[in-house]
Amino acid sequence: MLCPSVRADVIQASADHFTLRQEASSVLPPPQLWQRLIQPQLWWHPEHTYSGNAGNLSLDPVAGGVWAERWEGNSVIHGTVVNVAAGTMLRLDAPFGPLQERAVDVVWTISIQAHETGSLVIFEEVANGTNASGLDELAKAVDYVKTEAIKRLVTIADK
Repeated sequence: MLCPSVRADVIQASADHFTLRQEASSVLPPPQLWQRLIQPQLWWHPEHTYSGNAGNLSLDPVAGGVWAERWEGNSVIHGTVVNVAAGTMLRLDAPFGPLQERAVDVVWTISIQAHETGSLVIFEEVANGTNASGLDELAKAVDYVKTEAIKRLVTIADK
C-alpha cells in the first residue's frame, strides 16, 4: 500500500456548530483522483453505510445529483450536490448519518489540486444546527469518519 500523508483538524466545535478540515496527498494526478472521488463505492468505508456495503453507494457528480445508498428496497440520500467544478471541486449539502436525524445543515466541500508529483485533496465541512444538536459531542466522531474516508480515498494498493 502507498500510505498517504494526512492532516485532520476540528477547527471549531460548539453545541450548535462545527468546522472540520482534513487534507491528504495522493500519488494520483488530479484527473485520476477526481475519477476515484466520484465513485465512493471504491473508497468509502462500508462500516459507515446503512447497508454495511459500500458497493451500494453511488454519486451523480452534477448540481442536483445525489450521493445515495440503495439496497434491498431501502434507500438513503446522504448528500445532494450543490456545486461542481469538474476535476477540482465538489460541494455537497451532506448531513451524513446522525447529522441527518438531528436536522443539521452541513456543507461538505472537497477540493483537489496538483501537488508535488500527485494531488492534494482537502475536505472542509461546516455544520450548523441548534444548541440541542450537540455538535460539540459529534465533531470528533465525524472528524474520525472523514479522516478515515480521506485516507481511503488517497490510499492506492500496490500493483
